[in-house]
Amino acid sequence: MDADCQRIIAAIQAGGKCPIHVAIIMDGNGRWAAKRGLPRTKGHIAGVKAVRRVVEIAGEVGVKYLTLYTFSVENWKRPKEEVASLMALLARTTLQEFDDLMKNDVRLITTGRIDELPAARRRVLQTAIRKTSGNKGLTLNLALNYGGRTEIVDAVRAVAEDVRKGKVEPQAIDEGLFAGYLYTAGLPDPDLLIRTSGEMRLSNFLIWQTSYTEIHITDVLWPDFSQADFLEALQDYIKRERRFGRVSPT
Repeated sequence: MDADCQRIIAAIQAGGKCPIHVAIIMDGNGRWAAKRGLPRTKGHIAGVKAVRRVVEIAGEVGVKYLTLYTFSVENWKRPKEEVASLMALLARTTLQEFDDLMKNDVRLITTGRIDELPAARRRVLQTAIRKTSGNKGLTLNLALNYGGRTEIVDAVRAVAEDVRKGKVEPQAIDEGLFAGYLYTAGLPDPDLLIRTSGEMRLSNFLIWQTSYTEIHITDVLWPDFSQADFLEALQDYIKRERRFGRVSPT
């Protein structure tokens, strides 16, 4: 890590405004590969290096939760070969990075319909989740087979079932109770959402949780996303005034 990054980290920590939870839509792997005349799978492999950089810098600066949009429910519509490659890459990366997760005290969790992932790939993830469960540093949350609308529908079904069983009274349902039925129950809402590659949309990502999240868009393609780019997003965040619907005191 260069001196400029260290200086920025020190300033963010001194200011006490580091976001607790950062979420990232990691976009641009395919375009990165296409610009180089490479298959899309090479872009995904290059994207893993960016994940490693961001996990390292997020833990260093003091972020407590990092959620990465890793595979959406819509991604199953991609060519079968690409999906199979992504699943294999996920399992391989989990195995390769496990020692570093333990060394850096990172806790791994997942968000989404994990039971629908291929069994062998799911077992690798579940083993890493179990073995890192006692770690106290950064919580790395992989959004896998995830969709914001799917999450809300699943939560509504669960609430309805508990109402049917008499566990929940309809008049007791409020935002707090409903949030407890989401995949992200127990996690704070993201303070900052970063989207790479310049696209200006949420793409069905954390649509309940990001109601008051600050959004930072960068044109950088995900495989090129550096630690300096991450710190730039944090600097952008700490300059903003978060009012949550209130009037500014000034």
